[in-house]
Amino acid sequence: MFTTSIRPFLALAAMLAAPISTSSGPTGRIGGHVRDASGAPIVHAQVLVVGTSFAAVTNATGAYWIDSVPAGTYVVRARFIGYAPTEVRNVQVKAGQAVTTDIVLQPTSVQLNEIVMDGAAPATAQSGAKAARGRMMGYALRDDEAYRVPREPWNTEEYGHKDENPFIAVSAHPLSTFSIDVDRASYSNVRRFLLGGQAPPADAVRIEELVNYFPYDYDGPQGDDPVAIHTELAAAPWKPQHQLLRIGLQARRVETRGLPAANLVFLLDVSGSMDEPNKLPLVKASLAMLVNTLRPQDRVAIVVYAGSAGLVLSSTSGDEKAKILESIGRLEAGGSTAGGAGIKRAYDEAVANFIRGGNNRVILATDGDFNVGVSSDGELIRLIEDRRKTGVFLTVLGFGMGNLKDSKMEQLADHGNGNYAYIDNLLEAKKTLVHELGGTLFTVAKDVKVQVEFNPARVRAYRLIGYENRLLADEDFTDDTKDAGEMGAGHSVTALYEIVPVGVETDVTIRIPDSLRYQAVRTPRPGDGGELGFVKIRYKQPDGDRSRLLTHAVSGEAGRTLSPEFRFQTAVAEFGLLLKGSAYRGSASYEEVIAASRSSLGADPDGYRAEFVRLAQAAQALGLASTGSPR
Repeated sequence: MFTTSIRPFLALAAMLAAPISTSSGPTGRIGGHVRDASGAPIVHAQVLVVGTSFAAVTNATGAYWIDSVPAGTYVVRARFIGYAPTEVRNVQVKAGQAVTTDIVLQPTSVQLNEIVMDGAAPATAQSGAKAARGRMMGYALRDDEAYRVPREPWNTEEYGHKDENPFIAVSAHPLSTFSIDVDRASYSNVRRFLLGGQAPPADAVRIEELVNYFPYDYDGPQGDDPVAIHTELAAAPWKPQHQLLRIGLQARRVETRGLPAANLVFLLDVSGSMDEPNKLPLVKASLAMLVNTLRPQDRVAIVVYAGSAGLVLSSTSGDEKAKILESIGRLEAGGSTAGGAGIKRAYDEAVANFIRGGNNRVILATDGDFNVGVSSDGELIRLIEDRRKTGVFLTVLGFGMGNLKDSKMEQLADHGNGNYAYIDNLLEAKKTLVHELGGTLFTVAKDVKVQVEFNPARVRAYRLIGYENRLLADEDFTDDTKDAGEMGAGHSVTALYEIVPVGVETDVTIRIPDSLRYQAVRTPRPGDGGELGFVKIRYKQPDGDRSRLLTHAVSGEAGRTLSPEFRFQTAVAEFGLLLKGSAYRGSASYEEVIAASRSSLGADPDGYRAEFVRLAQAAQALGLASTGSPR
């Protein structure tokens, strides 16, 4: 059984989640920049004062600063995925002064497909591989005896396949209907592959999740409705004769301190498949961050499952953080995976402590590898659909590599009135569970559906980019029994349509039904010539059963230039088209992706957009050009 101590993880998680506390004695500041060998800033690098709890994370310019460090002499260490950890010794901190400590990181030769170390110790091969993978994921583990580890010959990761949405003729089908999607798992999972020097599987690339990974500066709703609608129209960068329509939804922003009381149940997979450094230890560290944000009115229970399910911690007040963290820290992995039993037990615990008007939620952390009892996709989905009637929402956090069941976890979240995120390192955990706490854990609108009617006087054909597994029948839009996606506090959702305007020559194939024998194909009546289309949104209150309608007319006037936000979104979408090898990528190129995203970084306080530029550069350097032929 893998028994790596959780204390380093909990300490680092607490550091990342909370501000550094001040010392009562003389203190100073350590600051500087972390750069690579070329002088480029490294964003999100971890900088630690060795032997203390003082640490920081670099910002968008690679800068960091650590305040309130007691006077003395220290070793400062910086690390980041894909680079060798680097230390600066004899850093002298003097009272009331700031010391500048710049650090340069060198790329590491360690790769995920082959790890090379000195010596040989076959008996420790498994633990050595875990330690190396742990270092690649951005957190430290004990160094084991060294040896050569060949790439594991098996890979059982599972991704759902969906054909790309085609171009559809407005004359045959003027309505486009889909459920919104606020999952972001695809982006962090794609990042994991690229940082490991590998191309992600095409089915792992869900373009709508790449686009929606980033926060956008949409204006919030002004009235009583919890959602605002925004649209913008411009030329498509990869097919200039076409247009791109952006539909942006913004949920009402709520300050964390103003959120309703939370009744959370951590449902943790402690089966043998979680016995990896980037699985259960990272789960513990991630949830420790969330625990540090809890308020006295919040409550947490912990249910675990392996061969069977059990209650580790009954519902406990958020001000008993030490008790909750101790329960998390005792967990170890081993055994088979009875996921269905765990889900039942967690929902029972959530219902038993239900807070009326509060945030009642099960947070499932797993690699999705269920193999005992209720374990098939169909059985689990029916179980989740039955339990969502209790008013308890579901958040699914995916961990690990090699046997990640992405398709299963995505379906569980979709059918459980929830969201799905993939956690590949502590910084992603901080983004999901600390920075975006409200959006991740508190729903302001559920069963949110979008229906767009295109004006045949302006639009010849359209294609929804992404959302292939979120499409709905047109009649589902007004059916309040039909499940759809949820929006959390502060969440934004962006959808992009590629449009073939009327009168424009195009080389794309436009899908249109064959002629009918007994009736003519209905020809839509042209609408207002000034409108491109009409957007309708339906949503329910978190505890409601009847939907409400919002509408928005789309102007047919395309902007001469894209707004910075729209330009960045098109760069991310173009990136996704390339990674998928999309048949609709046109003249898309990594050069255009990099140039467009660089020119639209905006404020980027957390460095997410700067990180995207580096991922695009990594994909370009790896030669991940698509192989399909454009059409």
